[in-house]
Amino acid sequence: MIDDLALPFVQRGLLEVGVLAIGAGLIGTWIVLRGLSFFAHAVGTAAFPGLVLADGLGFAAALGAFGTALIVAGLVAWLARRERDREDALTALVLVAALAVGIVLASDVFRSGANVDQLLFGSLLTIDTGDVVLAAVASAVVLVASFVLGPRWLATGFERDLSEADGRATARTDAALLVLVALVAVASLAAVGALLATAILIVPAATTRLLLTRMRTWQLATVALVLVEGTAGMLLAVETNAPPGATIAVLSGGVFAVVAVGRAAVSRRGAAPAGMPS
Repeated sequence: MIDDLALPFVQRGLLEVGVLAIGAGLIGTWIVLRGLSFFAHAVGTAAFPGLVLADGLGFAAALGAFGTALIVAGLVAWLARRERDREDALTALVLVAALAVGIVLASDVFRSGANVDQLLFGSLLTIDTGDVVLAAVASAVVLVASFVLGPRWLATGFERDLSEADGRATARTDAALLVLVALVAVASLAAVGALLATAILIVPAATTRLLLTRMRTWQLATVALVLVEGTAGMLLAVETNAPPGATIAVLSGGVFAVVAVGRAAVSRRGAAPAGMPS
């Protein structure tokens, strides 16, 4: 494994993980806090048609992905305002439609073939300088926004009714959060692909949420967990010749399962009636 660290593509992959961990970890906590997990998954997955268009027409993949991600985010937000009680259903419809369009474009229009796997699942082994720069920009923007808009997002997450008294300001800050989710989702596509963005955007934050309640501590722990899981998944993938994105996703899901089971066991022991073995 030490020899693997000398390989340029491994170094670039680890750099991508390190830079992306900041943005993914921070935005992940806001996603979980605000109940945007399904939305974040949908936006990441719905970037697939944009990736196919970029691959077929020969322009920047990030541009195509971010364009379609913004369209989907705007469409979901608009539909949700009109049908508040059906937000998840509308998100699912938009997600399915975007995937269908992407598949039609990939198979019948551009005949992307083998490229589809990489578009859907990404690859840390093919990271280039542009991907690292995009991840760095996304992380920097999220870091600044968390300091500037974090108090408003926090207030909206816990006191929705009170924050809605200032409806216009709330709408603007909510829109900014949705745009940032789309930005980080797009920045993560090169690493884990359209279908596995959840592995770094949502699962680590959900895992640390099981253990922590203070916002700053939760955010720092989530950034650290994304970094550890991404690094371990990358190195394990190189050693086993497995897809890096899928390896990170499996590792992330496994850590969440272990933490959830451990927390449930501790809770049951703590809840045992007096006089009973615990």
